Amino acid sequence: MNENLMTIWQKCLQFMRDNLNAAEDNSDLKKLEKSFDLLFDKVQPVSLVDHNLTLMVPSDFYKEYIEDNYLSLLSAALKKNFGKGVKLWYSVMENKPNGLEKPVTMNMKGKTVPTPKMQETMPQGFSSNIVNPFVVPGIKKVNIDSNLKADFSFDNYVEGESNKFASTVARSIAKRPGATAFNPLFLYGGYGVGKTHLGQAVGLEVKNQFPDKVVLYLSSEKFIQQFISSAKAHKQTEFANFYQMVDVLIIDDIQFLSGKSATQDSFFHIFDYLHQNGKQIILTSDKAPVDIMDIQDRIVSRFKWGLSAEIKSPDLDTRKRIIVDKLSRDGIVLTEDMLDFLAAEAKTNVRELIGVINSVIAYSTIYKSDLSLELLKETISKIAANQKKIINIPYIQEVVCDYFGIKREQLLSKTRKREIALPRQLAMYFAKEFTNATFTKIGEEMGGKDHSTVMYACETIKDVSKIDKEVKKYVKELTEKIKH
Repeated sequence: MNENLMTIWQKCLQFMRDNLNAAEDNSDLKKLEKSFDLLFDKVQPVSLVDHNLTLMVPSDFYKEYIEDNYLSLLSAALKKNFGKGVKLWYSVMENKPNGLEKPVTMNMKGKTVPTPKMQETMPQGFSSNIVNPFVVPGIKKVNIDSNLKADFSFDNYVEGESNKFASTVARSIAKRPGATAFNPLFLYGGYGVGKTHLGQAVGLEVKNQFPDKVVLYLSSEKFIQQFISSAKAHKQTEFANFYQMVDVLIIDDIQFLSGKSATQDSFFHIFDYLHQNGKQIILTSDKAPVDIMDIQDRIVSRFKWGLSAEIKSPDLDTRKRIIVDKLSRDGIVLTEDMLDFLAAEAKTNVRELIGVINSVIAYSTIYKSDLSLELLKETISKIAANQKKIINIPYIQEVVCDYFGIKREQLLSKTRKREIALPRQLAMYFAKEFTNATFTKIGEEMGGKDHSTVMYACETIKDVSKIDKEVKKYVKELTEKIKH
């Protein structure tokens, strides 16, 4: 590296660092400087040729984050230290094609994507009487209810180590939907960790910043129902046309497309149209793309086009901040020991935590009692007694089917396809682990299987989970789901 170039670059960094406080609406300068140093520590100048400065960055994320948060400050630093007319390029390590020694370089601005406009009239071939709850029939202008909950905003989203990366990416997308490298954004994680909240937060922010954009949130179950209705009415074209009007499409629990080949075909073409036209796609799932069974390879590959971000269960500190945030909005303040107790009790996910908090508020209001540690313990005890589940074989089958996105009939069938056989073996294994049923009884409940088949399944899962990371992950996550 040119020593003079590195010296000038260090001057640029110092200029930016000196002007951080003036450039940000944040009085915590030390926090800003730490964030700045963490980011630019991995950014290095590569070359300066004919007023073209190339910076090496580790990934597209760095490129997008710099553009969204430091572009004006960086431009001022370059102008001061390199002079006018300097053009900035990126050399992104993740974009290095096979066989090439050097990474691909790209312009700071990336490719230009036209701003989508709201569809004001019916597109060609679109019928106003399509079976679709989001279209108001009988009028030319299409009004789409975004189905977004006002409470699911960024303001109400508490960040922690478990969700910080996903949250940062989501905020970046909200500023430039469809124009970042994070398309689609695939959010995955366990039950109730905040995937839906974060996806909807993007939609709400887009509606605030770009009122003309069409934003739509729905569950995959609703999408499937819509497709089936349109297919029965022979209106698949109208169904596709409707979704092509959307600028930001947010679909929850996309894993439930598993096994539904016709719906997958329709989703594939809708996805391609939206992506090619610079529309933003956000998907949530309880498992990573590669772990979703019985879904087309071409769809899984498209899930990987953008960014997959895992959201984990919140740690103790994050749970405490969630409690404080929730209760402060209701004018309730807890003592430190009460806060510690609540956070320690709700370990699994955010949804469970919110449920506990709401129950505590309800008990306090109904019995007109001041909140105390004793009241919290009494409330938690009552909740636990009311919500205690009987773990039996049908319940285990339900949890396993829900986890893998398959039907109970498939689980009990005789097919030996891996996408069914493995869940079946897991269900047998958990039936033996969590119930007192004999191998014979488990076999009867699993579609009339022989007791030797159940024994083999249990031994197989025990052995394979020790050497196969994927199966080990299934065992761990399903164990938590069955217990809770």
